Amino acid sequence: MGWRGILGFEYGIVQAPLGPDISGPELVAAVANAGGLGLLRAPDWESPDYLRELIKKTRTLTDKPFGVGVILAFPCEENLKVILDEKVAVLQVYWGECPQELVHEAHLAGVKVVPQVGNFEDARKAIDAGVDAIIVQGREAGGHVIGQEGLISLLPRVVDLVTDRDIPVLAAGGIVDSRGYVAALALGAKGVCLGTRFVATDESNAHPIYKRKLIKLDRTEYTNIFGRARWPNAPQRALVTPFFNDWKSLPPDESEINQPVIGRSTINGEEKEIRRFGGTVPNMTTTGDIESMAMYAGEGVGLIKEILPASEVVKRLVEGAQQLIHREFSSI
Repeated sequence: MGWRGILGFEYGIVQAPLGPDISGPELVAAVANAGGLGLLRAPDWESPDYLRELIKKTRTLTDKPFGVGVILAFPCEENLKVILDEKVAVLQVYWGECPQELVHEAHLAGVKVVPQVGNFEDARKAIDAGVDAIIVQGREAGGHVIGQEGLISLLPRVVDLVTDRDIPVLAAGGIVDSRGYVAALALGAKGVCLGTRFVATDESNAHPIYKRKLIKLDRTEYTNIFGRARWPNAPQRALVTPFFNDWKSLPPDESEINQPVIGRSTINGEEKEIRRFGGTVPNMTTTGDIESMAMYAGEGVGLIKEILPASEVVKRLVEGAQQLIHREFSSI
C-alpha cells in the first residue's frame, strides 16, 4: 500500500532499539513483517560474534529488511564491522559523533545511516555528514534522553533544515498511538519512532513485571539516578514506581558501584549482576528484586492500556492515522 513509507520500508514506523536486549530478533522480525523498521540493539560491549548471530536469527524469522542500533558512547568498532559486513539495511546510531567516515563506509556496504539527535546543532552536523534520515528525540522520550527540548518545537526546526534535501525526519518521544503519529506528520516528520509502546508487546524481551507496570502506571520522571558509573552524564526518563519514588533524590556523589546486588540477568549471552541503581531494565531472564530495577518509559505511557502483538501496534498506527486524516482533516 506504500502509505507514507520511508527508506524503502512500507510504513514510516520505526521500533526503537531497546536496550540492553529488549528488542531481540522476535520483536524486530514481527515489526519487519508488519511493514515497519525494526531495530535490534547491539551489545554495549564488543561482541561481534554474538551480534552476527542476532542478525542471522532475525533473518530466519523475516525476509524483510531491518536495522541495528548502536550506542557510540560504548566500545563498538567490532560490532559496527559486523553490521556492515552483514549488510543490514539500516545502522541507527546514538549518543556520540556520527562521523562522515562511518557514513561513507556504511554507504559503500549498502547500509543506510540514521542517527538519533536531541538538538538542532547535532541535526545539522548529521546532515552535513551525509546521513540518510534523522530521528529527532524530544525530552518526552523514555530511556536515555539526549536533549532538553520538547519534540513539538524541535521537530519543525529540524524539518526546515532538510527542506531542499531528500532526508526524512522521524519523530521520537512520547508517541504511542495514531494521534501522535498524525501530529508528527503535521509537524513535518515523515515517520515516527516508538520505544515504550514496543516494550509493551508480546514479542518484546522485557520481563513480564516490567510490561505489567507499563500498563498499570502512568507517570514518568526525568532523572539521573540510574547507571551513573556505567554510563555517566546520560539522564533517563523512568517510570515512577514505588522504588523510584523512595530513591529519586539519591545524592549526586552516589552511584551503583557501592550498592548491593539485587538480581541477575543474562544479557546478550553474558551473565550480569544487577546492582541497585545499575540502570539495566529487567529482561525475560532476570531474577531477583525486579521491582527495584530501572523501568524506563516515555511520557506517553499513560496511553498504553494493553500488551499487544507488535504487528497490531503497527496496524493500529497506520489504519488509525489514515482514518484520522480522512475524518478530521480531509475537508479542511
